[in-house]
Amino acid sequence: MISISDTAQAHFCKLLEKQEPDTNIRVFVVNPGTPSAECGVSYCPPDAVESTDTTLEFNGFDAVVDAESAPFLSEAEIDFVTDQMGSQLTLKAPNAKARKVDDDAPLEERINYMIEAEINPQLASHGGKVMLMEITDKGEAILQFGGGCNGCSMVDVTLKDGIEKQMLAQFSGELTAVKDATEHEAGEHSYY
Repeated sequence: MISISDTAQAHFCKLLEKQEPDTNIRVFVVNPGTPSAECGVSYCPPDAVESTDTTLEFNGFDAVVDAESAPFLSEAEIDFVTDQMGSQLTLKAPNAKARKVDDDAPLEERINYMIEAEINPQLASHGGKVMLMEITDKGEAILQFGGGCNGCSMVDVTLKDGIEKQMLAQFSGELTAVKDATEHEAGEHSYY
């Protein structure tokens, strides 16, 4: 579920030495499965462990995960890196914003997962987002752009050179095209 590098494990052990005995760490996701999902790590004293929690054993401590966060922490990685700016703990949880779906899940679920996990985080830097409206009988994914993408002069490039290439490669043989259903109107909301 969660991998913690050796350097991060050593860092946690140092921090936990200064806590009450038997204190561990808790890894969690606030607002899991939403675009506003945020991951975090906190101390977890023994009396804060719930019967529904999952406990993962590491070198010198345990990582406790609540039942709601667990599916969204699949493939999460915690590392402790040092560079010119100093040292910091990093937590990468690629499935925090959308629950990972199985490879054999229906095409619509797999496309929605890809949009939430890969495409929308990229568009968010410009205040944009996209959602799947339908998949046609011809295998075309019809998308609706929103936020800063609506009216943006680069939306065609984003669709054809970015999203469509990425989706056709990932869903080869299942999708034939990716089209935009948005009526784009330039305005103050658009990003240029």
